[in-house]
Amino acid sequence: MIDLIHPDSITLFAELLHGADPSKELHLLLRSPGGDGEIAIRLARMAQASCAKFVVVVPDIAKSAATIFALGADEIIMGPPSDLGPIDPQVLVPERGYVSAKEVIAAVDDALDDVHKRSGTYALHSALLGMGNVDATLYQFAKSALGQTKEIARQAIESNPRRTGERMDALIEAVAERLITDPRVHSAVIGAAEARKVGLPIKELKPGSEWWQEIWTIWTRYFAMRVDDKLIYEGETASQVYRRYFEPPDRTEPDRNASARP
Repeated sequence: MIDLIHPDSITLFAELLHGADPSKELHLLLRSPGGDGEIAIRLARMAQASCAKFVVVVPDIAKSAATIFALGADEIIMGPPSDLGPIDPQVLVPERGYVSAKEVIAAVDDALDDVHKRSGTYALHSALLGMGNVDATLYQFAKSALGQTKEIARQAIESNPRRTGERMDALIEAVAERLITDPRVHSAVIGAAEARKVGLPIKELKPGSEWWQEIWTIWTRYFAMRVDDKLIYEGETASQVYRRYFEPPDRTEPDRNASARP
């Protein structure tokens, strides 16, 4: 699966799962810059319902909502270039597109703090935030979206029926701290070592290992197809390759208004 995670992903991914043997392992090569976190939860549940063990293979990036998808896996295969990402919802800023909720909150909080310390800076900060189309409604929406992110991560983790009790609770708390609260920027790199510290079920392959070489060979064939302007879903019984004609936003929370939906 090489695509942004968006509503169409449900039907396209379902085709890959058609006829899957629930007594066998399911290995998914996933490359995605992110997308809709709620869709990611549904994809994880679909995968777990179709196999005895769900393994996500990350040859390149699986960021944001794709990281949420991977949270539902029994095992995540990573190599030296593999990269997961923070779980950080994006909010729509008029005339600017989608911006990290954390960045919106930080911009307003820093401005309020400076105005408190230096009242004469009020006009400057007001003008700067106005130029960026950041208002009180957007600020509150960003805080709400960020506040719901732990719940989305929890649902993704619970999509794995083999996780129970204290082990699952510990993973939820670790993910909330290290992938939601701690990262300061949406583009933070989370490699195999960092992901293992979170408590994720990481299997790290060395670049010279036979398995990683096979994974890399498959990935580079897709890369040669210019994956950035195509969505690709391929399995034993289905093959869907389309040129992208739209750019669904990177969302881990519901849109601020209906017009924002892809």
